[in-house]
Amino acid sequence: MSDILTGYFAPCRWQFWAPSAIRVVNWNIDRGLRLSEITEFLASQYADLLILQEVDLNARRTHYRNIAEELARKLGMNYVFGREFEELTQGSRTSPAYHGQATLSRWRFKNPRVIRFRRQSGFWRPRWFLPRTEPFQERLGGRIALITEVDVLGRVFTAYNLHLESRGADDLRLSQLNEVLDDAAKSVPRVPALLAGDLNFDVSEEHTAALTRQTGFHNVLGQSRFYTRPARKLFGDPRSIDWAFVAGPVKATLGQVHSTVKASDHYPISFTLWFS
Repeated sequence: MSDILTGYFAPCRWQFWAPSAIRVVNWNIDRGLRLSEITEFLASQYADLLILQEVDLNARRTHYRNIAEELARKLGMNYVFGREFEELTQGSRTSPAYHGQATLSRWRFKNPRVIRFRRQSGFWRPRWFLPRTEPFQERLGGRIALITEVDVLGRVFTAYNLHLESRGADDLRLSQLNEVLDDAAKSVPRVPALLAGDLNFDVSEEHTAALTRQTGFHNVLGQSRFYTRPARKLFGDPRSIDWAFVAGPVKATLGQVHSTVKASDHYPISFTLWFS
């Protein structure tokens, strides 16, 4: 579970100075169930960096594919993949299935690592009285942050790819977010940092918003109200649970939620990072 998978499919670039800006997409891709549509949208964005959550590896529901590697091959990018859970209903003892986060880049990665959060929900753990069938979604592992340094021709910044807990109360998610902010504080504001992912709660609430501001992070979508997950039930409400923040000598522009994209149960967020 602690191993990080990597793959290198980005072609060599004959470029002699670092670009002043790169394009980024953050997206929970719902395991990669609709892979062709996901690939089509990502290809249309010409992004330099992809921050993806809910990515399958060797799961029956996604035809035993390595979703991160397939995307990297088709898009001509490098990738790192961190295992969040072993999906007990999607694999076997001899061929386990996993679910996690993937970060893809046209640039070189350095020092990939994982924070497995100290506080976790017990909701997913196996129980002897539950059958190992798909509706119960039994898992081993826990929520993580996948951290990579991205080297854009000598201009290095840190990318935090988060998937916070969907079960339990907001104080659990807040404690997981705090672990990431504490880690980022070691290098911010000297080194540019990007924090993005499926946070599973609305971090625009005043207490949490104040916390991110105090640690130097700014929402890439500004202060406008937006939704990144449509209502799941007839009388439900859409939710703001997917976020991206930047800190340090970098700013974000052209932030957009792509609410017409239906390839996942979350909407993608895109934006451009400009380096000071």
